[in-house]
Amino acid sequence: MRHIRRAQAAAVALVLAAALAACGDAGDDDDSGTDVDVAEGAADDFDDGTRMKELADSGKVVIGVKFDQPGIGFKGATDSMPQGLDPEIGKILAADLGIAPEDITWKETISDNREPFIQGGQVDLVIASYSITDERRAVVGQAGPYYVTGQQLLVRSDSDIDSLDDVKGTEVCSVTGSTSLENIEAEGAKPRGFDTYSECVDQVLNGTVDAMTTDGAILLGYAAQNPDQLKVVVEPFSEERYGVGYSLDHPEMCEWITDTIEDAYEDGAWAAAFEATLGQSGVDTPEPPAMDECPAD
Repeated sequence: MRHIRRAQAAAVALVLAAALAACGDAGDDDDSGTDVDVAEGAADDFDDGTRMKELADSGKVVIGVKFDQPGIGFKGATDSMPQGLDPEIGKILAADLGIAPEDITWKETISDNREPFIQGGQVDLVIASYSITDERRAVVGQAGPYYVTGQQLLVRSDSDIDSLDDVKGTEVCSVTGSTSLENIEAEGAKPRGFDTYSECVDQVLNGTVDAMTTDGAILLGYAAQNPDQLKVVVEPFSEERYGVGYSLDHPEMCEWITDTIEDAYEDGAWAAAFEATLGQSGVDTPEPPAMDECPAD
């Protein structure tokens, strides 16, 4: 496969972004994020028979993202499109196909249906805080990582939990099908799975469970929404490497995803995406992680 790599716009214009805490306000239809430079004549840059060529010709792409993770992937009741780092990565990839943000179909994707959506063809890509694992790569493609974070705990402000030792014997929730549940069970906690992160947060707030666990970036978003009620504790105790999911029926997509994201590293689009989303919490923009090599054909 020959893919002509294009640099996207060297200067990516930032739209005025709301504070991270505001991401959870239903009724706020400010689709904060970045403007992307949509490639013209993109279909000519891809070989016939490739999935990228098909998508570029069609002018449409379906991308699975989370709708309930402030800063990562969130869609309020009146938002026209989801906001967060993952949708920004989706916009970058779609732009390389010549597809504008308004022509992307965003499909809500929870942790437990990421592989089924890819395998069943309901989506073309999954960009949904999708940690790369060997088990997942056995059934779907995962290109990345485009972001690296680590697992922490979210507890009530008056909680006595402040170390991993404190979770032994306690009930800790996360989403069904996530690696976070496996990790916290290994620490001696009693895992409880829910369909969405928002359900899990509600259980912590009302005292039904003792803590929530997942990637620290996600937890910071919820803590920012409830600063008087919730806090993030413990140092990261895992490494979560976010990847872009695609079908193994289209292995050529790996090199395209990798090349496009690496171009975004170089031209500033990735940094702009971070600063417009997770960067709104006040954290420094990290160095982008090295991408894994794609599997040999």
